[in-house]
Parts: sequence; C-alpha cells; structure tokens
Amino acid sequence: MPMIRLTVPSGALTKEGRATVQRDLAAVVLRWEGMPDTTFFRSLAWGHLVELPEGAQVTAEDDAPRFLVDITVPGGALSERRRVGLIEEVTKTVLAAAGLPAQEALRVWVLVHEQPDGTWGAGGSVVRHADLVALAQKERADMTKARI
Repeated sequence: MPMIRLTVPSGALTKEGRATVQRDLAAVVLRWEGMPDTTFFRSLAWGHLVELPEGAQVTAEDDAPRFLVDITVPGGALSERRRVGLIEEVTKTVLAAAGLPAQEALRVWVLVHEQPDGTWGAGGSVVRHADLVALAQKERADMTKARI
C-alpha cells in the first residue's frame, strides 16, 4: 500500500519515461513490499509526479537535474534487505526514465518513510500492516486456486 512521490525538474524525464515511470515505480515498490501483482494491490499503490519549473532545483555546484523519490510504506513492510533492494531498483528505474546511465546514480535520492502501525487510514478505517499481509496471502491463495 505504498505512496510514491517522484519530484523532478520539468523536462528531465524522457517522453516514454514520463509516461511509464509512475506505474513502473509502483510495481517495484509492491514487489519489494512482498505484495501480489493484482488489480487490488496495484490500485492501492499511489504515484504522484511533481515536476518543478525551470530553475526551481539546483545544487550549489550546478543545475543538472536531480530526482527525489519519497516512498511511504506501512511500518514493518520492509526488512533491511528489502529496503536496500528497493532503493537500488527505484534508482535504476528513475535513471532509465530520465535516459541516464548508472554512473549518474547519485542524482537520485530515495527516502523511505515507514508509517507507524495504526497511523495509516483509508476508507474511514485504520489500515494495519497485518491486515494487508492477510489480504496478500488471501489473494495469492485465490490466484493459485484459479490456476488449478
């Protein structure tokens, strides 16, 4: 149930990258959270693309584009191994969307925000990580039954 906010300077993504990066990032985050690739879980993976106007993002050194990815997940959704893998794959996904080589990885910063259990609400109710895990297990079981 991630929320993903990608902040980029306007024009920093390729045309194809701009068209696909939000769904690509959602798929990456869901996979590292361990959630199934189903319509239900994809519908919970919100992506926001924030494009900054020209000149709104610079460093003290230059004005080459930099990319900030804020990912909010329920607390407990990511182990250390999963967090490391998530950050690595998100970085590669953003670089590809911008048409940049792996050597430019320091241009991509990924901040993972883990929302404490009991502080995430949706549909007027508190959503707990354990409830999401149970839903994921049910969806996986249903997918397995459908294949048999």
